[in-house]
Amino acid sequence: MSKKNSAAKVTLCGFDDLFGANGDFENKAATVMEAKELPLQELHKFRDHPFRAQGKEKLEELAISVAEHGVILPGICRVRPQGGYEILAGHTRKRACEMAGLTTMPMVIRDLNDDEATIVMVDSNIQREALLPSERARAYKMRYEAMKHQGAKGNSLNQMSTDTGENAKKIQRYIWLARLTDDLLEWVDTKKLGLSQGVDISFLPSEQQGWVHDAMNDMGVSITVEQSAKIKTLSQKSALEEAVIRRVLSPKAITVKPRKIVFKSDKLDNYFGESYNEEQITDIIIGLLDEWKRKEETNGRQVGV
Repeated sequence: MSKKNSAAKVTLCGFDDLFGANGDFENKAATVMEAKELPLQELHKFRDHPFRAQGKEKLEELAISVAEHGVILPGICRVRPQGGYEILAGHTRKRACEMAGLTTMPMVIRDLNDDEATIVMVDSNIQREALLPSERARAYKMRYEAMKHQGAKGNSLNQMSTDTGENAKKIQRYIWLARLTDDLLEWVDTKKLGLSQGVDISFLPSEQQGWVHDAMNDMGVSITVEQSAKIKTLSQKSALEEAVIRRVLSPKAITVKPRKIVFKSDKLDNYFGESYNEEQITDIIIGLLDEWKRKEETNGRQVGV
């Protein structure tokens, strides 16, 4: 079936299947179905909407444009069982209309079930600039679960990658990140907790995540990739306790990485012929270093006298 005909099918799982090929899908929706002017008071926020409101400056600019030109691109909504309409795309436009003093807004009404509506809502916002990690994480999780509920065939992550243009492994990491407690996910947004560290901690039960949060907060420390990996491993081995986390995060627990010295062959060729193998060269170098160390110690004792 071609993507041109797929807009009429509401049982498929991909966003393209609902609105056609990737691209300006809201324009496509507006051309497929006629927009209607709906009262703003009847337009309600999508349940568990994961995206935050646009910044004040951008919202004010949009409100000025709406006041002068109206809403050029209609939003998308569906009928709410309890009355009114649920916004799938157009939350910011609604706020701009309110600021501009309008009472209605053009909307395209679609007949979609919960999972289909979730996919439309996520895909209409996921390309927004400057999304916070928490927004992207919660949105990808919602979309992934919606696809699973629809019985998506094949690899859902790969399908999401195709639909959104995001790397499948990166999508998976964001979905894991969504398992963090609200406090820790907020720290990821503010860069107090790194993305990689956040993914590691997301594998911990919520109680243990609370221990990590409290330890970092009380001790005033950040967490390194090595520390988060160690905490994750201890948790998976059922060996993680609150006191253990604090020991891992203690500055005293930081170990110095072993130094690795590499000699280039052209440097060694100045001192060793082809008859010497690697083991012989190593023994000779260590022997010379031992001799140098003894001389240094002897000189130190003589200076002390």
